[in-house]
Amino acid sequence: MASLSVRRWRQLTLWLHVTTSVGWMAQALALCVLLTTSLTTPDRDVAVAATSMAQVLDGRLLAPLANASAFTGFMLAAATGWGFFRYRWVLVKFVITLVQLHLGIFVLGSALADSAAAATTGARGPAVPLAVGSALMAGAIAFHAWVSVAKPWSTTRWMPADRRQVAGTAPRWVFVATVVGVAADLTVAALLGHPAPLISLIILGTWLVLRRRQTRTAVDRSGGTAQPDATPAPTRAGAVRR
Repeated sequence: MASLSVRRWRQLTLWLHVTTSVGWMAQALALCVLLTTSLTTPDRDVAVAATSMAQVLDGRLLAPLANASAFTGFMLAAATGWGFFRYRWVLVKFVITLVQLHLGIFVLGSALADSAAAATTGARGPAVPLAVGSALMAGAIAFHAWVSVAKPWSTTRWMPADRRQVAGTAPRWVFVATVVGVAADLTVAALLGHPAPLISLIILGTWLVLRRRQTRTAVDRSGGTAQPDATPAPTRAGAVRR
């Protein structure tokens, strides 16, 4: 019964990851449409409205969904045998997600503000690269989806030779905390009008620290060889589906 409960909560976390990822891609496409409209319309009022709406869409929907998608993806990697660096396809997704988060946090918001300000004067501003960038963002998320389904490429050098040393699925409370954290952060984002994923960061950081301590304890008790958890590590046959 305990393992069934863990599986249900892990599946709910996976469902949240898929749902928020689809939402992230949809908002990126909507952003692309709005920015393209601001570039092609001869009506300045329409251009201003389109860029302003793109800015609102980024703060209220795209950014919160992107944070939720990234957080649930990181937790699924950290709380299961997939890990971050053992499989090339997971590592590729991890790197692309970090790049997208960096661009979204440090580039997209300010660039959209500049584009909205430029539209009021009839200038294009950074709207052209933003339109292209939002289309590339949607394409990257679509590539994520393909990689998750196909699971191409082999393992990396960080995969232990004895896969029994790879820890299995985390306890139920980790997935419960993940689901609650996503719901809480999305609620806060809706109230504030911008993302504030503090709870998600605390949950992820706490589990990474606990997981590290558990691994060290297992190694110390076994005299240098980590003992396997009750749940086996995922294999190419899909023993534990992410």
